[in-house]
Amino acid sequence: MASSFGILNFALLQPLLDILFSEKPIQLTPKPVFEFSITYFSALFNHTLTKIATEKSKINALWFVCGVIVSSVFMSNIFRYLSTRIIEKVKGLTVAHLRQAVFEKTIHLHLGFFSTEKKGNIIAHMTTDIQEVENSVGKTFTALFKESFQLVFFFGTLFYKSVELTLFSLIVIPISGVIIGSLSKKLRENAQEVQQKQGNLFSILDETFGGIRVVKGFNAETFIKKKFKDENFSYFHSWLKLVFRQESASPMSEFLGVVTVAGILIYGGSLVLSGQSNMSASSFITYIILFSQVTRPAKEISNAISGVQRGVAAAERILNLIDTPNPIQDKANPIEIEGFNQEIEFKNVGFAYNENTQVLNNISFKIPKGKTVALVGSSGGGKSTIADLVPRFYDPTQGQILIDGQDLRDISQGSLRNLMGIVTQESILFNDTIQNNIAFGSEVSENQIIDAAKIANAHQFISESPDGYETSIGERGGKLSGGQRQRMSIARAILRNPPILILDEATSALDTESEKLLQEALTNLMKNRTTLVIAHRLSTIQHADEILVIHQGQIIERGTHSVLLEIEDGFYKKLSSMQKVPSAEA
Repeated sequence: MASSFGILNFALLQPLLDILFSEKPIQLTPKPVFEFSITYFSALFNHTLTKIATEKSKINALWFVCGVIVSSVFMSNIFRYLSTRIIEKVKGLTVAHLRQAVFEKTIHLHLGFFSTEKKGNIIAHMTTDIQEVENSVGKTFTALFKESFQLVFFFGTLFYKSVELTLFSLIVIPISGVIIGSLSKKLRENAQEVQQKQGNLFSILDETFGGIRVVKGFNAETFIKKKFKDENFSYFHSWLKLVFRQESASPMSEFLGVVTVAGILIYGGSLVLSGQSNMSASSFITYIILFSQVTRPAKEISNAISGVQRGVAAAERILNLIDTPNPIQDKANPIEIEGFNQEIEFKNVGFAYNENTQVLNNISFKIPKGKTVALVGSSGGGKSTIADLVPRFYDPTQGQILIDGQDLRDISQGSLRNLMGIVTQESILFNDTIQNNIAFGSEVSENQIIDAAKIANAHQFISESPDGYETSIGERGGKLSGGQRQRMSIARAILRNPPILILDEATSALDTESEKLLQEALTNLMKNRTTLVIAHRLSTIQHADEILVIHQGQIIERGTHSVLLEIEDGFYKKLSSMQKVPSAEA
């Protein structure tokens, strides 16, 4: 509707020119018989106009034409506003659903994906790539539903006025199409390069600000600034090359449009002047004005085609993420378990991150309900990998892991992980209040949170905080000490009340006082629970029911603390000697 009213504005120029410049007396045209067609409405307008001009005056006819033009412009803008609202709503919903789909897909990917993929690239997918798609969707919708309609209406009117001149004018469209098509392939390649370099920039930012203590502690500001500068200007040059190519499409199409208008002026004007055309001077001028307007939607469409290449490149990156296979999948009808009754068993388990990196070999052991099994050994031996296999962060490449006799791969991931509480060496906290970090999505009362904090030896320092449980802890818990962060992690695990615990070096790198408080909290947490402990400090696992010594992906020793100390030249005994760990009876 906006397009039709817009064209009407220009179509009314011909009768306006006839009134102003015609020296002949205006003849009254007959009133047409009603039919729903352009011819009828055109004839009705001419009848009304000539009737006003003959019965009153040309001034009154001029007023009438101007009034119709003003009304037409008003209606055109009303419908243009309504069409913009519809297009923006569709665009916004499309992008919102895409962003949600990308986030949901990403958050459900296996842990290995996050170990190998740069965090900056993931953030780029969620921000700049989505933004490019949003911009492209807007341009595409505008080109398809607005400019295309305008182009069709314009050419329909032009064909109605002169088929011969319109066919001549169509030369510009295939020429523009060939030129813009040749640019599109290069634009997409440039856009992919730009998006990749932008992801690299995000990665540098994330690593720098996340490790700012190390940067400052090693006086590495100059090194980091140079690294960022190199990547920043590499991105700038790629972006500049993309923009130069993208912007070349618009002036080229506009130039071709002007050349065509000039050609029509020469060709059509010579026909009118020589009397070889049935078009009047006013009709020809109106035709030229109408055709000059064709270049605007044509230019917008060419801009959309060139601009959409960045969106296509971004969409390809997003689709690659969405299509990333997730090897950790539930079966079609997985078993839903509600409790833990007997034991966890590793049966001849092997694991490799890839064909060339075998991490675990023939691992077999059991963790009976209510017992504690500890894993010790040198770094890189495979202890953390064993712990990651229990909640199915990864699946074993060989053997089986059973819980109450059921293979973990037959159990739904959700019900399996509901049985477990995990406390890692690095406390994962969020930039939120203490209360929300302990609750972390659980629907619990304030009293339950306080009780969990007391068991974790965290209530005292929380109460002494400026706003108590409503105190914000900063990015990654930066306002808290290491021991305080760990005790909050333990409080979070206590609140969940899981029957199975996985503790991954939870007491490492703490001072003696913090370790004592933390060990008390862990002891409270481990009561009546089945626990798998990865220990760096052997003093913390002396009373474990069984200790497994892991070396180069294999169990080389196993037994209680006292039994392992009796093995001559044993690996565990050497570790104990280095750490000066007393016997369990001491």
